[in-house]
Amino acid sequence: MDTTTTSTAPRASLALVILLVASPAASADFYRRILGIEPAESSPTFVMFALPSGTGIGLWSSATVEPAPGARAGATELCFIEEDVDATHAAWAARGVTIAQEPTDMDFGRTFLALDPDGHRIRVFRPAPEPAAHG
Repeated sequence: MDTTTTSTAPRASLALVILLVASPAASADFYRRILGIEPAESSPTFVMFALPSGTGIGLWSSATVEPAPGARAGATELCFIEEDVDATHAAWAARGVTIAQEPTDMDFGRTFLALDPDGHRIRVFRPAPEPAAHG
């Protein structure tokens, strides 16, 4: 049997991204401000936001997660597509969000990078236009 073409990858869609946080309540306040939505679920150790895309963001207390994590915040990024990157940056900066990278043009598009209270990276970007096909 040829196993090189057999995939064991899940066929399901990504449902939830969990960030380990020092204070789910404080992080929920931050994400409520930048997302403009209320949590779909909330307890003292876990808060979950349901995004319009169908994916959720979970905020789990790093003191209660099992098994204990071995990594620190900042090694991954949450990425949000926004048409007006500069307006989103201005709105977030006005709300006191820590900005780690001001709006800039990169090879993949226009972007800026913010940090949540635990140092998790949040990238907002508008993809670069596809190059015009020459025929």
